[in-house]
Amino acid sequence: MIQRKDEYKEAVKKLKDWANAYYVKDNPKVTDEVYDKLYHEVISYEKKYPKDIDLNSPTQRVGVCIEDGFKKAKHLSPMWSMEDVFNQVEFEKWFKKINTQYPNERYYIEPKFDGASLNLIYKNGELKRAITRGGGIEGEDITNNARTISSIPLEIEHNGLLEIRGEVLMGFAEFERINKERIKAGEEAFSNPRNAASGSLRQLDPAITASRNLIFQPWGVGVNNFEFEFLSEQMDRVYSLGFRRPLLREICKTAKEIEIVYKKLGDIRQELSVMLDGMVVKVDRVSLQDILGYTVKYPRWMVAYKFLPLERETRVIDVISQVGRTGVITPVAILKPVEIDGVVVERATLNNYDLIKKLDIRIGDMVTLIRSGDVIPKIIKVLQEYRNGDEKIITRPRDCPVCKSELLDEGILLKCQNLSCPARVVNSISYFASKGCMNIDGLGEKIVRQLYEANLLKDVEGLYHLEPEELLSLDGFKQKRVENLLRAIENSKARECWRFVNALGIEHIGEVASKKICKTFGLNFLDTKEESLVEIDGFGKEMAKSFLEFMSINKDRVKRLIEIIHPLIDEEQEIVKDSFFSNKRLVLTGTMSQSRSHIKKLLEEQGALVTNQVSKSTNYLIYGDRAGSKYKKAKELGVELLSEKDMWKIMEQK
Repeated sequence: MIQRKDEYKEAVKKLKDWANAYYVKDNPKVTDEVYDKLYHEVISYEKKYPKDIDLNSPTQRVGVCIEDGFKKAKHLSPMWSMEDVFNQVEFEKWFKKINTQYPNERYYIEPKFDGASLNLIYKNGELKRAITRGGGIEGEDITNNARTISSIPLEIEHNGLLEIRGEVLMGFAEFERINKERIKAGEEAFSNPRNAASGSLRQLDPAITASRNLIFQPWGVGVNNFEFEFLSEQMDRVYSLGFRRPLLREICKTAKEIEIVYKKLGDIRQELSVMLDGMVVKVDRVSLQDILGYTVKYPRWMVAYKFLPLERETRVIDVISQVGRTGVITPVAILKPVEIDGVVVERATLNNYDLIKKLDIRIGDMVTLIRSGDVIPKIIKVLQEYRNGDEKIITRPRDCPVCKSELLDEGILLKCQNLSCPARVVNSISYFASKGCMNIDGLGEKIVRQLYEANLLKDVEGLYHLEPEELLSLDGFKQKRVENLLRAIENSKARECWRFVNALGIEHIGEVASKKICKTFGLNFLDTKEESLVEIDGFGKEMAKSFLEFMSINKDRVKRLIEIIHPLIDEEQEIVKDSFFSNKRLVLTGTMSQSRSHIKKLLEEQGALVTNQVSKSTNYLIYGDRAGSKYKKAKELGVELLSEKDMWKIMEQK
């Protein structure tokens, strides 16, 4: 038995080493019996001398404090989504975009595991916070739960701040075990290991998370103080800190080499103990990642190359028309339930009625259905050999299925133009009030529908004119509930500008785009022009057109809402208003001494607008080494050129 503190410290060190060998390296050093014996000796010592407890002892992983709920927490740097490609043609199109301009670059390949994304924040080697991906900017703080996962080190040998991103996975065997227990207890089974991992990660009782044998598999870093030239070197460092290494890692230079790795992973996919749905291809050189940058949704320097989608055959029972919040009519196939990769599928999108005509889909047809990852199931083929003559032809609707008003027919696009259509009103108000938008607590779709049907609410603006007496006349509305709802509506005033823009439900304009619009134009976004919008990093003409079209139709309505709500402009950073760069339009290009994202932030703090496109309205092109097409275009347009070295001199003078 352990008697002294130095013996206890040595025992804790041994347990951590043995746990790392078992959970991270899949190469146990001792038997379970030997591990358990020392583990219980450590517990006995800690009970006897609680002041000596090492917070990073394996015994401290199992949480005992049940959470009241999870608080929101911001990532130190954004957690981006990935662009998906599903075949060789799509992948080579992505590869060509980079390879044409930057030939002979290295590409870093790792498997893409299907789990729940998690961001770990270490400060001077100690795990400080674990945050779910959430919307990419902020997620839920589940640190207590993460501490129970044995493959997440509680301390590492690293000074400074370090974000380690990865996937929390559940093995197939563990998935089966948990589902058997849930069914036995009368609970609903998880649909697949990814959902089970996500659900286990968000348990309010950390002890439940601890009981589910979750695995953490790193795949990247966020904020870091590494000085490596390549991402692969960064990940070598991460894995050396005590994290699980993936089953395969490769460095490739050509699309052909990458295809060989893709086939290799596809061949072993079914033999693995966890879900693998593809591989991730990343530009290996860190400085080039900064140059390539990001769209609104994705990094341009990485792509998820997914495995071929899984196919099943089933029958079309019916086809219904759904009305979206913008009035667009979408046909949806109701299917005989079929299981695809652990998920029971009962519906499939048909996108539009032209597709139905093209595939000649009829009610009663046997069809081939595909589903890959999170992609909505879709019908790709009709099995006409199964037809018996009883199938019904699907007709293109002329009237809205909800309000019965005549539809606008623009070929592929069918749209209900009736702004009072219940489907449009209820959906648009519900979206406006949702958490990612104006966050009006207690105003869900059910309540919105009740208010609409009682003629108390006809549009978003009507929310701010509701009277207590009207609400008290409704079923289920007592004094306290009415007070809470009206308070929540009142509290939605003076929300951030980006929340307001996002809440308008403009097609192609989500949270990230809304933030960029408000940061660039403030409340003057109503009067912006297309050329100014496309200069925003990550914006394209389709996004600009959608935004401008919405504002041209709804300008007066948006103005009235602004007067009621008074959206706030984000003033996180103090702008140096009298600097050389204030109110200047700048574009960055080439390889620089610091990351372009960092330089962009410094320039924005000086009052500059940093865009991604060179145009006649650009004041300066700031260039580093290996400046390419943007440098050439700037010279052609007569835009002033400023070297990175001169930029730093100007900043130092200020």
